[in-house]
Amino acid sequence: MTGFRRGVRLGIDVGRARVGVARCDPDGMLAVPVETVPRDARSVDRLAEIASEYEPLEFVVGLPVNLRGSDTASTTDARDFAVSLATRTGIPVRLVDERLSTVTAHAALRSSGRTQKNSRSIVDQVAAVVLLQQAIDTEKSTGNPPGATVPLDEESP
Repeated sequence: MTGFRRGVRLGIDVGRARVGVARCDPDGMLAVPVETVPRDARSVDRLAEIASEYEPLEFVVGLPVNLRGSDTASTTDARDFAVSLATRTGIPVRLVDERLSTVTAHAALRSSGRTQKNSRSIVDQVAAVVLLQQAIDTEKSTGNPPGATVPLDEESP
């Protein structure tokens, strides 16, 4: 486990209607669901409240690029959300490629016998678990933090 930075991380799956939240233990053994936050004007404030409870080392925000690795409207939305989160909380935010995390989450829920309709309320949390677990595993196997840190504008409030 060389190079793994010890500490709780919060995984964030940013969607248009909901934001899935997951966390891991300080040793990065397991990512677990926390809650689904409605996507509205209070989303970032709610995430700040969750952060004050878990005191994370960082947020890991999924960056939804398309299968070719190109940006989409959702990519821009996730980047903007990540900047708001970093600015509001002062906690480092890392953007990680989350290609297929929602697809993986739906597949896992289907294999556990849930339909897409009755999974809607938790699929965002499961997607956050998937992306956070991938980020933890990447850091453990490479010794390097995953993704890229969100740069903070020096002139931000």
